[in-house]
Amino acid sequence: MTLRTHAIGGRGLAASVEGLGTMGMTAMYGTPDEDEAVRTVHRALELGVTMVDTADMYGPFSGEELLGRALKGRRDDVIVATKGGGLTLDEAGKFVGGPNGRPDYLRWCVEGSLRRLGTDHLDLYYLHRVDPGVPVAETFGALAELVTEGKLRYLGISEASPASIRAAHAAGPLSAVQTEYSLFSRAVEVNGVLDTVRELGIGFVAYAPLGRGFLTGTVRSVRDLPADDFRRSSPRFADANLDQNLALLDRLVAKADALGVAAGQLALAWVLAQDGVTAIPGTKRRTWLEQNVAAAAIELDPATVADLSAAIPAGAAAGDRYAPNAMAAIQE
Repeated sequence: MTLRTHAIGGRGLAASVEGLGTMGMTAMYGTPDEDEAVRTVHRALELGVTMVDTADMYGPFSGEELLGRALKGRRDDVIVATKGGGLTLDEAGKFVGGPNGRPDYLRWCVEGSLRRLGTDHLDLYYLHRVDPGVPVAETFGALAELVTEGKLRYLGISEASPASIRAAHAAGPLSAVQTEYSLFSRAVEVNGVLDTVRELGIGFVAYAPLGRGFLTGTVRSVRDLPADDFRRSSPRFADANLDQNLALLDRLVAKADALGVAAGQLALAWVLAQDGVTAIPGTKRRTWLEQNVAAAAIELDPATVADLSAAIPAGAAAGDRYAPNAMAAIQE
C-alpha cells in the first residue's frame, strides 16, 4: 500500500499520515533487539512511512545512534524528527536534571543529535518538555537561529499548553505540536491544544495513539509485560485502575470485531480520522508495524468515529498517563 502524504503545519513540512515512533527500540519497553529494530525501520520505509521519530533521551543517546545506522544511505528518503530538552543530560548520557530550555544547552543537544544521527540537518526538532525556568520565547528564539544556520528545518514543541504553543510560535514559528493522543488520552480535545494548533496552522502529531499498546488488547495484566517494561509503573496499568480500563477496552474490541479489524487498527484509524492529525505509533517489530500501517487504509465514516468517541469518552480512562514525577513536566 502507499501511505497518503499530507502537510504538517503551514511552513512546507509534509510527511506520511502515519510515521514511526522508535522509543521502544532502545528503551522503556523491555529488552531491545537492535537487529529487528533496524529491519523494522527499513520495512517502514518500504511501506511508505516517511517520518521517523526519536529523541536524545531514548537510551539515552542509543535511540538516535540506532536510527542513524538504520538510515545510512537512505537519509534523504525520510523526515527525521528528534527532540531535546526533555531532561538534562551530561556527556555520558546520564540524567542530571529536569527539563532544560536554555539556548546553550539546546545548541549542545542539537549538535549531539546531528552527530549521532549522522546527518548535517534535522528535519523536525521538538522542545521535548517546556522548561518552567526559561521563557519559551527565549528557547524558540535560539532554535530559530539554528534554523537560519541550516541545522534545523522545522520546529516543534511537545506536551505544551496553548499559552506555551502561542509563545513558541511567535518566537520561532512552529510546524508541529506533539502530544499523547488516543481514545484513552483525549485531553487535547478539551484543554485548547487542538483548537490552538488549528487556529495557528500548526500540525498536530499524536504519539502513543495505541495507548502504549493497551488498545491492541494484548495487555490485560502487568504480568503480560516484561519485567523491565516501564508500563509496570504506569498508573493506567495499576490494579486500582486496570479493571475500569479493561472495561473500556472491551467496548473497543467488540466494535473492532464487528468491523472485522484488529482493536489496535480501529483505535489507530480513529486517530487518523481526526482533522489534520499525524500519528506516530511506536513499535520495535515488523509484525506490529505492518498491522499499524494497514490501519491507515481503514476509512471510518463520521458516524463510526462519533460512536467510538462516545464509547470511550474523553476522561474515561482511569489513572494518569505517567507516574507523578513525569506528569509534573507535562503542561495540560
